[in-house]
Amino acid sequence: MVKKNFEDAMKRLEEIVKDLESGDLSLEASLKSFEEGMNLVTFCSEKLEEAQRKVTLLVKESDGKYVHQPFELKEEEETS
Repeated sequence: MVKKNFEDAMKRLEEIVKDLESGDLSLEASLKSFEEGMNLVTFCSEKLEEAQRKVTLLVKESDGKYVHQPFELKEEEETS
């Protein structure tokens, strides 16, 4: 598989969605595009999860010191 980055994968995924929504593709081409799109979704999801693990928030404690804390979404943010 060709090494790709998140932005290129998202751009290609947008192209695939437009092609599929147009209805101009044959069944075989639609299935091939859908499969490529699903692979891109998996790739992008993995990249986003990797980025989320790397993100840290700088939090000021009561004693005035700053500490790194892992980034975690609050439940209501995850569902939106």
